[in-house]
Order: sequence, then C-alpha cells, then structure tokens
Amino acid sequence: MTLYLDSSVLLAGYLGEDLADRSAEIVASDPVLCTSWLTTVEVRRTLARAHGGTIPSAVSSRVADDTDAVALIGADPTMWADAAVVAEVTGARSLDAVHLAAARSIGVPSLVFATFDLRQAQAARSLGMAVVGA
Repeated sequence: MTLYLDSSVLLAGYLGEDLADRSAEIVASDPVLCTSWLTTVEVRRTLARAHGGTIPSAVSSRVADDTDAVALIGADPTMWADAAVVAEVTGARSLDAVHLAAARSIGVPSLVFATFDLRQAQAARSLGMAVVGA
C-alpha cells in the first residue's frame, strides 16, 4: 500500500490540533508515504502564519525530517491537465484538485488518500480512491 498525505494531516500533527493523535496514527500506518511538493508550500505558509511569521526551529526541524521521509511528487503538464479535469468533474477546489491529481499520477491502485478535509475526501471518493481521516 502507499499513503498519500494531504497537508491537513501533517498540519494537524504540527499544530497540536484535536486530530494530532489521529495524524500520528495515520502517518505511522504505512511505510510508503508520498505527497505533492504543494504540501511543502501549504505547510510552511500555515505554520508561519500560526507562529506570527516565523516557524520555530524545533518545528522547522520536524518539518524538514518529515519532508525527507516522504516521496515528493512534482508536477508535470499531464498532472496539471488531470488536476483541471479533477476540478471540473468533482467540483474540488483548485489546490485540492492538484493534490488529487498528484495522488493519481503515481498510478498505485492500492493508494490510500489521507486527509482531514471533508470536501477533499468526498472528491477523492468520487474518483474511486480509498480515503482515511475524513
């Protein structure tokens, strides 16, 4: 199995939200983790905003360690085109469609999409993906 991590799952762990324990459980559930490079942007932006503009060094180190442990999926023209189709077909928000297209781009039939975002989870399920978290 391969687990695609949406930024919402990682952020719950970093921000100590109510879902932090569930986030840790999901991340630990699979040795093969992947996400889009978009996640790095979303995570760092959100963490900087949550910490008044500067991510504390301990949190920054944890993010760097996690990033090193996850396969990062880059965008190519085919993925962007698929993201447009995903957005059109599912009504997903633009960045959610990019995550869903990134997950689809790796072509793993047993892929599980991890998200705490209910709308994104609905879109993933409508595409036939297994979903955990939401």
